[in-house]
Amino acid sequence: MWRKKLAHWVRYLALAPVLLLNGCSTSHFWLFDPKGPMANADLYYMVIDVAVMLTIVGITTLMIIWFLWRYRKSHGKGTYDPKWSHSNAIEVVVWGIPIIAVGFLSYYAIEGTYALNPYNPTVIKEHTVAGDDPLEVDVITTDWRWLFVYPKYHIASVNELVVPAHTPVYFRLTSSSVVNDFFIPQLVGMIDVMPGMRTKSALLANHVGDYQGFSADYSGAGFSWMQFRTKVVSAEQFQQWTQQIQASPRQLSYAAFNEFAKPYIDVSGKPEYFSGVQDGLFDHVLGEVMNGKVWPLPMAMTENMVDYMKEQNARTSTRTSN
Repeated sequence: MWRKKLAHWVRYLALAPVLLLNGCSTSHFWLFDPKGPMANADLYYMVIDVAVMLTIVGITTLMIIWFLWRYRKSHGKGTYDPKWSHSNAIEVVVWGIPIIAVGFLSYYAIEGTYALNPYNPTVIKEHTVAGDDPLEVDVITTDWRWLFVYPKYHIASVNELVVPAHTPVYFRLTSSSVVNDFFIPQLVGMIDVMPGMRTKSALLANHVGDYQGFSADYSGAGFSWMQFRTKVVSAEQFQQWTQQIQASPRQLSYAAFNEFAKPYIDVSGKPEYFSGVQDGLFDHVLGEVMNGKVWPLPMAMTENMVDYMKEQNARTSTRTSN
């Protein structure tokens, strides 16, 4: 009788994990669908960590269940030995398995640290063909937009990152306001973007396509809209794109950035483009913030967010139409 009841409950328990999938979407398993060596290595080392931990937890759980079953009072298999004090076999298991696990994880932790070091990722060097010319991109975050500056081409884009496939891309990142996190799950892991500081990151995309990037650190009222589109294109398409942006009438000087950096919630998510970006803009912003430059948050933005966003959207529509 009890076996039938047990089988009945086991069937229900087997279906329980399905409940965890209620909020999942097949289009957003970004971490499990890497499109570049950095994201692929991230997934590889994460799987190793989880597999080792699950193995330890799983074996421990099974052993506990087995001990409870085998040595229960009604079973009569247990033997009481008042003189017992030591077991070499138990010592080997209790100390040996953790030492092996820690050593195994330590090896892969060191290997992964060098492979994914954002300042000098060896995994990108291993996938780079000799003679490839890397692309440098300066990333500046404001409240609440992403500005991507391409120093070599003297252009910049807002909320849109365009990079050529199979080309190493090296980033310098800073913030004009508060800490944000630069994160493109399918291409590169998270890294802090901090005011008055310069951090670095890098990626290499193997597949042409569109990928989602966003800020992964809460940064205020416009955080929910602080996303950017990452477009990986062919080398020829990238050159055409840079030429189109270089023809843009909008310029980005130090003074223009001072206006651009004022708090703004870009609900529409439409990208903007600048040509003629002034040399050294990234270093200029970094120095200004280090010297105490701030772009204050308007009180209207916190007192009545709805009215403020309507006003900002109206201004954006007017500027676009002009």
